[in-house]
Amino acid sequence: MDKSQEPKRGIAFVHDFLVSYGGAERVLESLIKLDPKAPIFVLLADERIVRERFPERDIRTSFLQKMPRFVRKRYRWLLPFFAVAAESMDFRDFDTVISSSGAWSKGIVTRLRTTHIAYLHSPMRYLWDANERYFDIVRAGIGRRFFGRLLLSYLRVWDREAAERPDMLVSNSEYTRARVSKYYRRESAVILPPVALAGRFPGVPGSDSREDFFLIVARLTESKGVDAAMDAFDKLGLPLRIVGEGRERARLERHAGKSVRFEGAVDDATLASLYVRARAVIVPSEEDFGLAAAEAISFGTPVISLDQGGSLEVIKERKTGEFFRAATPEVIAAAVRMFIDRGNDAYHIDLEATRERFSEERFLSEWRKVLAGAGSDTERV
Repeated sequence: MDKSQEPKRGIAFVHDFLVSYGGAERVLESLIKLDPKAPIFVLLADERIVRERFPERDIRTSFLQKMPRFVRKRYRWLLPFFAVAAESMDFRDFDTVISSSGAWSKGIVTRLRTTHIAYLHSPMRYLWDANERYFDIVRAGIGRRFFGRLLLSYLRVWDREAAERPDMLVSNSEYTRARVSKYYRRESAVILPPVALAGRFPGVPGSDSREDFFLIVARLTESKGVDAAMDAFDKLGLPLRIVGEGRERARLERHAGKSVRFEGAVDDATLASLYVRARAVIVPSEEDFGLAAAEAISFGTPVISLDQGGSLEVIKERKTGEFFRAATPEVIAAAVRMFIDRGNDAYHIDLEATRERFSEERFLSEWRKVLAGAGSDTERV
């Protein structure tokens, strides 16, 4: 029996983890609207995230969820088991699987007649282009570096092989597509993520809405460059607010000067309010797409960003923001001074065009076209 004669069993979604909430999870919230009844498979889930963000969804976890709670709270200890956990999940009841992944979910194993479309947010940086820098960031000693290199070498082999398994690859930016081509030797289509937040809170800020503070929205991890931005604002004596949670928060709070204020995790209404009131949003790290930058611009707020990665596709220099060339406190501070000298009125953001480009309707429409063309005879990209 060919695939066209088989009964349809519907769609399943796959995501790496639901243990924190950030840009990837915000994109997932839009992606699963393709089928409101489809289950979501994840390696690990936090009950609070599921309850607050995915309360009506069927969430299915891997065997890692059976680990003791204190281990799940430190889930990075389970790194050697992530690949096996992804491969162990059962998709025999589905004819189409969409994985949304920055790491492990693309490596799931599906039946011959199941179509797997992988939405890639990034090839894993600590395996590929930033592998040695990763050891510097986590301040690894000689012993950890030795055994870490052995583990990462094995994982690179797995990751390259895993990228061959999906029937189709879709990247979240041209920058990610170039990295996918380099490291996985496969071509991919591009579907830009949605910026659904602005559609839910469409109020346009007036000139009297701006306040003095600058804003960072990011997971608080080693790679996000938040500490360099904090040092820059301490030098400038300007207020900086930071939205986000992560394992680096405690260290960053100890390091912070009087000009820095941590907001933690905030609800969507509060985040929208911060975007429209901020003088500008700071993006101090290389992003594969740059969701925070796109969200800021969609609210009419300029962005000051490192001139690398997906931010180059989101920000138009001197129109919707400014770039700086290195993520050091001195260079960031110089870019902020230049921005202040120009003034917010110098930036002209076309809200209608920006919101249309990053709309959820556009995102879902492009995905429906992909699904309509997916099948056993679909050309692998």
